[in-house]
Amino acid sequence: MAQRTLTTESGAPVADNQNSASAGAGGPLLLQDQHLLEKLARFNRERIPERVVHARGSGAYGHFEVTDDVTEFTRAAFLDTIGKRTEVFLRFSTVADSLGGADAVRDPRGFALKFYTEQGNYDLVGNNTPVFFIKDPLKFPDFIHSQKRDPFTGRQEPDNVWDFWAHAPEATHQVTWLMGDRGIPASYRHMNGYGSHTYQWTNEAGEAFFVKYHFKTNQGVRSLSSEQAAEQVGKDANSHQTDLLQAIERGVHPSWTLYVQVMPAAEAADYRFNPFDLTKVWPHADYPLQRVGRLVLDRNPDNVFAEVEQSAFSPNNFVPGIGPSPDKMLQGRLFAYADAHRYRLGVNHTQLPVNAPRATTAENHGRDGLMATNPQGRYAKNYEPNSHQGPVQSDQPLSAPYALVGHTGNHAPVAHTKDDDFHQAGELYRLMSEDEQQRLVANIAGGLSQVTRDDVVEKNLAHFRAADPEYGRRVEEAVRELRES
Repeated sequence: MAQRTLTTESGAPVADNQNSASAGAGGPLLLQDQHLLEKLARFNRERIPERVVHARGSGAYGHFEVTDDVTEFTRAAFLDTIGKRTEVFLRFSTVADSLGGADAVRDPRGFALKFYTEQGNYDLVGNNTPVFFIKDPLKFPDFIHSQKRDPFTGRQEPDNVWDFWAHAPEATHQVTWLMGDRGIPASYRHMNGYGSHTYQWTNEAGEAFFVKYHFKTNQGVRSLSSEQAAEQVGKDANSHQTDLLQAIERGVHPSWTLYVQVMPAAEAADYRFNPFDLTKVWPHADYPLQRVGRLVLDRNPDNVFAEVEQSAFSPNNFVPGIGPSPDKMLQGRLFAYADAHRYRLGVNHTQLPVNAPRATTAENHGRDGLMATNPQGRYAKNYEPNSHQGPVQSDQPLSAPYALVGHTGNHAPVAHTKDDDFHQAGELYRLMSEDEQQRLVANIAGGLSQVTRDDVVEKNLAHFRAADPEYGRRVEEAVRELRES
């Protein structure tokens, strides 16, 4: 094969890529050296703003195959036939740390999945936990600020972390998840994924259902203890990235089985707790898991920056048959995620190959802006309606409407009969074995004992006592022992 010629970005051949142009052999460099200036200028611009959260990530391509009939609940085309396959891209991530952080840390994991469907891209943005720390997006920036590096010390501060949780009793359930045995996955392959939020499915008859997604790993759940994780970080800070990359390269393709819980929309209003509260799970006894299909990852990206760091997921990317619910956190993310990508990647980020539709063509009047790659022809009009056979609306809503009542304003959530912040955290604690409970208590006490304010410690202890008296007592004793040692 003939050797290719190195060129500048404008396509001109490069004569010398070893020596800069200078005024004589030992003289100063010349401003006219276009190749040198272009290389240095591009190098200075090789980084884009990292994500504020979920900055450190890994990703892979694969497919989703339908194994069970769910057309009773949704008219989404990619779910309409058993055996149908849809290409996907999945990005895993840690939440709190920066792009240079380690993988094996105690932190929730992002589980962001893009389905390249024939009706457009469907993005399902979730975590490896079925719940979250807060239930209202107004508190999200404050929560993240408490978990990120302190502006003075430059490190994550237990005082900040636990101070926020002390004033957010609804976080008790997720804190119990995070500090438990599943708080540090052994790898991305060995953890479950969850949609976490409540979503709406609509069938062909227009009937609406609320659903929760559960991706159960077929590799089995495996996690690391705090001690094992510290050892892993010392050996390879990129342990999860290394594991995912090498497994797929050697033909070991990780997979997950997708299940959904389905609630008829009419049952939501009278359910015993708010079904749209992100800090709570739906008991399986009420809404059992129903199998949908199988997710397989079988191809690594060729360029991590282009395909993982520039991948953009927006929970408002729905397809016909799937839509949002009144989940407040989901409602906030419908705006925030897309806005984050417009800031990081530009208004035309959806034209990047990893984000562009693959099984259909985007037809809209979005035009121009930074890095536009769809100039369209002289006869294409960027307004609608027009007389030039441009794209038109479908007149078919993606999902079913839901009734709204009441006055505008800043409302506290309407309490259901059994709404509280602690019951499910207590149930989770009581489901654990004695060994799991011991590790949970030790993990909580390890951080809480470092908090310098006694009132913050006491507020957190009160949350654990409210979840389960024994839970609170054991954490209190463990904190006391660590502070006195």
